[in-house]
Amino acid sequence: MPTITVDKEELFNYLENKYTTEQFCELCFEFGIELEEDTSEGELAPGERAQLKIDIPANRYDLLCFEGLSRALGVYLGIAETPNYKVASVEKPQRITVAKECAQVRKYVVGAILRGVTLTEERYQSFIDLQDKLHRNLCRKRTLVSIGTHDLDTVQGPFTYEARRPEDIKFVPLNQTEEMDGHRVIEFYESDMHIKGFLDIIRYSPVYPVIYDSNGTVMSLPPLINSEHSKITVDTRNIFIEITATDLTKAGIVLNIMLAMFSGYCKEPFTVVPVEVVYPDGKSIVYPEFETRAMNTSARYLNGIVGIENSDREIVELLKRMSLDANVQGNEISVKLPITRPDILQECDIAEDLAVAFGYNNIPRVQNNAVTVGKALPVNTLSDIVRSEMAMAGWTEVLTLSLCSHDENFRFLRREDKGDEAVVLENPKTVEFEVCRSTLLPGLLKSLRENKSQPIPFRLFEVSDIVLKNAAKIRGTQNQRHACALFSSRSAQFEVVQGLLDTIMQALDVPQSRSGHGYYLSESDIPTYLPGRSASVMYKDKGGEARTIGEIGVLHPEVLSNYKLDYPVSAFEINIEHFV
Repeated sequence: MPTITVDKEELFNYLENKYTTEQFCELCFEFGIELEEDTSEGELAPGERAQLKIDIPANRYDLLCFEGLSRALGVYLGIAETPNYKVASVEKPQRITVAKECAQVRKYVVGAILRGVTLTEERYQSFIDLQDKLHRNLCRKRTLVSIGTHDLDTVQGPFTYEARRPEDIKFVPLNQTEEMDGHRVIEFYESDMHIKGFLDIIRYSPVYPVIYDSNGTVMSLPPLINSEHSKITVDTRNIFIEITATDLTKAGIVLNIMLAMFSGYCKEPFTVVPVEVVYPDGKSIVYPEFETRAMNTSARYLNGIVGIENSDREIVELLKRMSLDANVQGNEISVKLPITRPDILQECDIAEDLAVAFGYNNIPRVQNNAVTVGKALPVNTLSDIVRSEMAMAGWTEVLTLSLCSHDENFRFLRREDKGDEAVVLENPKTVEFEVCRSTLLPGLLKSLRENKSQPIPFRLFEVSDIVLKNAAKIRGTQNQRHACALFSSRSAQFEVVQGLLDTIMQALDVPQSRSGHGYYLSESDIPTYLPGRSASVMYKDKGGEARTIGEIGVLHPEVLSNYKLDYPVSAFEINIEHFV
């Protein structure tokens, strides 16, 4: 959990109450945060102001600064209203034009302007601290998103977002006096404890991302450092915010959080000036996007989750205490989610806020008189049966990793990736963990490869989940339980794996039949297997519908070579969820 430090007197003045430490600790608990330390309980140096150190939930990015925390607590206590964030109407907004080369390193950029800002030393420090906290969590140490802030009065639009060779980028970095090129920046900040951890993000890229104004003045070298030329100070009145990213969704969230927290200090409070971003394909998008998201729920659902019996109107009033604009529409409750709450994804998240507003200590304690019997899910019971039958047949079970490389999942098996099957990781740590496996075969083949020194034959099996794309599911993916087995010896002996398949089917009371209910093998040309030595495993349910549930055959020599195997291999893999 991130920890923020706020001025005790300033916060209590905003909340119009001089809380004792115990009282404020209780308020924090009720709101879902935690008071870690009140420095006034220790010795303060002369002139030092008391501080409150507060732990914030990792998903509440809107509470990571004094502005967000005080505003949320004010609404919760009923002494403030939820701000109405607005985008000013301008005839010709400032523009950022994106060069096509940026796609090589950091392809997205968003931006906005805070006009007529009044900063104090405390507000300025809060502004900087919020950037740092966002960089460390939501921005994933600047790998996904990096924030650049500039004094708009020191630069001239329109702006360009480009990617240039390091030697062609020359500017004076923030708080420095020496002009440097891209290579010198990397070298200079190797010894900087704050910046050096981000250098590898662009160090090995042939081009570095850079923001220019219309005069060719460098404003920032994201994600590392801003320019000294456009730095903001306490005297800055117009702040230009540009955010570069590899994840556009995260960039929009970060921009909205920054604007929401500090637009209250603008000449027209909570109103920001838009910026137009023009991409290489000509697409133009105006940021920020302040449209509120709407989510429908019901009192029955929310009451059931929390364990209370409140009316629709009572629920609406409680949600408003959590800065959620709710109203009753027929039999439903419509909730408009503010731009500051990207953490609310489903109805259960609204229920959590309702529980906070109602008070966890106020939820009535009730005796659960329901009588239930715990038992395994049907698919797990089925899996145990299949595992037992395969083990009793003399086969050895292995448990392999659910992630593998893209090549292992496709090219090594002579399979084509059509883009609609495997779930691909966006930022894999290593090449071995690029995709979620969509077949169990790579794991078994790698197990076989690492145990080649053991005596043959090999009889290996695994019963585990694979992961497939499925647009119909809420997460766009689904798990599917498979059983896979392979046999390896001096000859492939296809009949051995076919015999194991027959054993499993007999245990599941599935007859071998083409005409009625049962399973059968249908000749099929599957690239992973030798031509003429493979078949699809077909299953016909009691309704007469036939479907492919797997495949069986002798692996192609090219597959054996890809996995560095010395002996022939026969294998099968089936989806056992059809038998649940």
